[in-house]
Amino acid sequence: MKEFRGERGLGTLLAPGFGAAAALGRWGCKGRREGGGGMTGRVAGYDCCGGFGNVDIYQVARWEHKTRKLSRAFGSPYVACYCLGTTVLLLNFLRSHCFTQAMLRQPKMERLDCLEAYYVGLVILGIGIIFVLSSFHALGFIGTYLGDYFGILKEARVTKFPFNVLDNPMYWGSTANYLGWSIMNASPTGLMLTIIVALTYTVAIVFEEPFTEEIYRQKALKSKKNK
Repeated sequence: MKEFRGERGLGTLLAPGFGAAAALGRWGCKGRREGGGGMTGRVAGYDCCGGFGNVDIYQVARWEHKTRKLSRAFGSPYVACYCLGTTVLLLNFLRSHCFTQAMLRQPKMERLDCLEAYYVGLVILGIGIIFVLSSFHALGFIGTYLGDYFGILKEARVTKFPFNVLDNPMYWGSTANYLGWSIMNASPTGLMLTIIVALTYTVAIVFEEPFTEEIYRQKALKSKKNK
């Protein structure tokens, strides 16, 4: 992210996207995976994510920035931020589980079902993991999970790796993880879901960056007044 903190690795749990991609996954592919009975990718998407599809973490964070009610309720902005961040992590684990279930319950794509494609996917997955973990290390837990919305602002812009080679490295690293995992499993469903994830992150960037820029603009104005 170009500003003082990096982007969030939040994304959105999209139940309709899981269902649509799972339905499209049958196109141009061969038979189902072993053990493909039971809950299909479509059902996995709706059942696992449907209840959380409308949870908007950013709306909660903006509400907190405006009212500070979470900070008051928890007695500290740090405790409140850690609680919200933990919730985000749990939802991300659920999303990844739904992603994998939707992918594994659908047929493989013949063109990707080879050793060469597997290793290509493995490399992409490895690159994604590097970007995600290095972003988290550079920002810390609070910097990653909406700390600035709780009034916990960084003093200086984060410019070290991976932010010196890529804007929004956590978002795109996460996207690379999904892409690599999909290729490794020769899954057209996974590829469709990866596109949805990438579009979701793109929308998040469009809405998040201006709001965060305004937070730091207000911080700069207050600093000037206090001098």
